[in-house]
Amino acid sequence: MSLTIDIHSFSYKKGGIPKDTTGNGGGFAFDCRGILNPGRIEEYKAQTGRDISVQEYLEAKTEMPRFLQLVHNMVSISIENYLERGFEHLQINFGCTGGQHRSVYCAEKTAHFIRENYPEANVVIHHDEQPQLNAEVTI
Repeated sequence: MSLTIDIHSFSYKKGGIPKDTTGNGGGFAFDCRGILNPGRIEEYKAQTGRDISVQEYLEAKTEMPRFLQLVHNMVSISIENYLERGFEHLQINFGCTGGQHRSVYCAEKTAHFIRENYPEANVVIHHDEQPQLNAEVTI
């Protein structure tokens, strides 16, 4: 069996940390609320973390690049260990206030990072508050 990595973006206000349905008891939960919220800026309110202008804002005007680098360093330790030991599941959750901008951005960028660096793992993204994004191709 191969390692499946479920990545969730979620809202702390609406649903809280997603449950792990695999029976493993959870995984990583990263709180993105310490990063400036583009949702408080009028031009980004209707957008998500998939929109280029939101991404540019997060990358240029916030600590998001540093935050994600640390996240990727941390999850890599578990991914490498789980692959080596033949584990089948890992869950990585990103939460923010509304589950629309920061958490979506982190979920997408982390999925890309994992697919690039660990092609033997199967990555599945779940945007809990933005279900319309679940059917779309990821960035």
